[in-house]
Amino acid sequence: MAARVRWLAAPSNAAWLAQALAHPDLVLLDHAHCERKAAGVALQLMFRYPGDGQLAAVLSPLAREELEHFERVQALLARRRIPLRPLAAPPYGAALNALVRRSEPDRMLDSFLVAGLIEARSHERMALLAAHSPDAELRELYGDLLTSEARHFGIYWLLCERRFPRDRVAARLVELAAAEAQLLDGLHREARMHS
Repeated sequence: MAARVRWLAAPSNAAWLAQALAHPDLVLLDHAHCERKAAGVALQLMFRYPGDGQLAAVLSPLAREELEHFERVQALLARRRIPLRPLAAPPYGAALNALVRRSEPDRMLDSFLVAGLIEARSHERMALLAAHSPDAELRELYGDLLTSEARHFGIYWLLCERRFPRDRVAARLVELAAAEAQLLDGLHREARMHS
């Protein structure tokens, strides 16, 4: 397994890695969808807070980078003759987003933390795939994306720290990280990046 990511309450379990390694094409296809969704989250936050120029200055390049990652994964799928198609999403993302409080400014804080937790989990799992995949091309892909993924969850942390007291951010992160880890206790029936 790989080193722990500080934001996460628990590491991924070996069963997830075994499932992912047994179904690399399915995980790759899901990865494409995850990159597209991550770009969408950054854009959604820019639209939700249109008067926040600092937020737009940070999230606009993030959204572009997520789309570049999507295009890279999509190109690899095309080379492997794997068509881009819809996949049933595991409950992970929807369950995490259900924890976002609806009133401001709590909504902003939770939205940043949930996005950051998803990025942190992506980073951790890509590190596992980079270290353990028997496929050299996939090891290279996941290894190349690690620095970006680490930076992405760092961006969301900094957005929190610039807007909220650190103790408030840390306390809420502990709650959300525990919920995130609990969501991954059981293995989804199909291999996914976040299952």
